[in-house]
Amino acid sequence: MRFSSVALASTLLLGLCGAHRSLAQRVLLRSTTSRDTVRATYGPNRAFFRHLYVGYAPVVGAANGPGAELRPFKSGEYFLGLRHKYRLSNSLATGFDVRYTRLTYALAQTTDKVLPSSAQHYSEALALHEVLAEPYVRFNVGRRGNVVGHYLDVTGWAGWVAGTVHTYEDRQGVTGAARVVVHERGLSYMRRWPAGVGARVGSNRYAAVVRYRLTDTFTETAPANYPELPRWTIGIELGLF
Repeated sequence: MRFSSVALASTLLLGLCGAHRSLAQRVLLRSTTSRDTVRATYGPNRAFFRHLYVGYAPVVGAANGPGAELRPFKSGEYFLGLRHKYRLSNSLATGFDVRYTRLTYALAQTTDKVLPSSAQHYSEALALHEVLAEPYVRFNVGRRGNVVGHYLDVTGWAGWVAGTVHTYEDRQGVTGAARVVVHERGLSYMRRWPAGVGARVGSNRYAAVVRYRLTDTFTETAPANYPELPRWTIGIELGLF
């Protein structure tokens, strides 16, 4: 009887130990998914990566003639975009952006102003709402882990001007109002299909951006005395990831 009790107790103890080891193995397998045999393909330095970004790039330079002087730093483009990146090798990648841009030309009120007319106001601007696509080739610099790292992008871009607005403000309006603000939309003299080239130099989420517009600002229907507006924008970009 005593031998049977000892045997029974030993059997139960061994069974409990085996169950405990089995349970521990199952928990360990579930808690270390990063060591699975499936290779991760998504990440900053993996086969595919996607992220949002925002930025601002002032218009740089002057118009190619008199009558369209711009206000510095108030003239520029705010943009919000979505970037796709495909890794080709440790030093080379490619991809494309899709972004919305609000490009503003803030017009100085000078005596020789001709754009869009000679009338002077308290403030005045031309604004374009653009939807753009920008494919690029990326050259990575230096060794890194699963991070974006240091890079140079060479880009080309094109898109559609979804809306054009001429805005001006006058003080002490003729009806006795303190301010009169006018928005003229659908400007037929502004081109609707812009295109250009550009470059980015970046480190992780920060980048310096330069773009050059190849197409003209105005259509053939615009007055002949309209000077071409500056083609360069230079600014900064912040990646949201």
